[in-house]
Amino acid sequence: MPAAPPRSSRPLAVVPPFPRVVALAGGTGAAKFLRGLIRVIDPVGITVVVNTADDVERHGLLVSPDIDSVVYGLADVHDEERGWGLRGESWQGLAMLELLGDDTWFQLGDRDLGTHVWRTARRRAGQSLSQVTAAQTRALGVAARVLPMTDDPVTTRVRCAGLGELHFQEYFVRERCAPEIEAIRFEGAERSRPAPGVLEAIAEADAVVVCPSNPVISIGPILAVPGIREALRTVPQSVAVSPVVNGRALKGPTVAMLHHAGVEAGPAGVGSLYADFCATMVVDRRDVLSVPGVEALGMRAVLAETVMDRLEAAVSLAAVVRDQLGFDDDQAGLPACAEGGCLR
Repeated sequence: MPAAPPRSSRPLAVVPPFPRVVALAGGTGAAKFLRGLIRVIDPVGITVVVNTADDVERHGLLVSPDIDSVVYGLADVHDEERGWGLRGESWQGLAMLELLGDDTWFQLGDRDLGTHVWRTARRRAGQSLSQVTAAQTRALGVAARVLPMTDDPVTTRVRCAGLGELHFQEYFVRERCAPEIEAIRFEGAERSRPAPGVLEAIAEADAVVVCPSNPVISIGPILAVPGIREALRTVPQSVAVSPVVNGRALKGPTVAMLHHAGVEAGPAGVGSLYADFCATMVVDRRDVLSVPGVEALGMRAVLAETVMDRLEAAVSLAAVVRDQLGFDDDQAGLPACAEGGCLR
């Protein structure tokens, strides 16, 4: 199947030595996908714009869960079995906090605590989240550029029946997504500005990729930052990956959030949230009956295996996305072994 036609009014530029790709990302699902993407497209050309509306302060420390999931995944130090945090963790710090009477519903391993101590010290010394994240990626040897969506405070608030308004992490982790959702808002989004480098990366991008993250509370906050959604409409090529498989989310409250947003909990519902800037939707092969609904939005629907239960599956899915963007192996800027033969 040929690559989708561009949805942008911006003229296509001469193809650079490697594609310049902006990826919009939440946490766990995005981290899995991005591990595949850097193996089929040169990571030097990839800029990942990450949701920060899940950020939270715990035990006096500033925690950026989605940034850490993405950075840990790209650095290949994440815990693949648990799906979050660092591989080889211990939990002595959390046990002491619990012994001292602190509420420990938000689990942080000992090595992960080191990240948050380091981040908090730098932030309180005056560095922005963008500056701290750049230092984090350098220290962990990540070749792709990782940017927070904004350096300004934006927080996802979930109003729940019987509980009132909760921080997203209280809803997601402490309450385990059990309460009925009455409303969702992104506090501070209307006053925020894109982080330095975000709009510039989009303006220079050959393509935008929307990772298989929760469309409402992972990608939604990024799109709510003034100027980002409008900028995305100018990018020549665009592909989104549906995070819903056969009516279910592999992780998290995606289905409940889509229902709350008033859209179908499937590829067409996800597509309706992106259709103004995205030309193609990669749909799981089990959702073939959803293809007409996606195409009715004016988007191309591409069937593929989207369940990333191992690294090879993430690489295969990323290769589908790369092909739909119209990049061949030479343009992707990687050696022939990258797609499958150089996995680590």
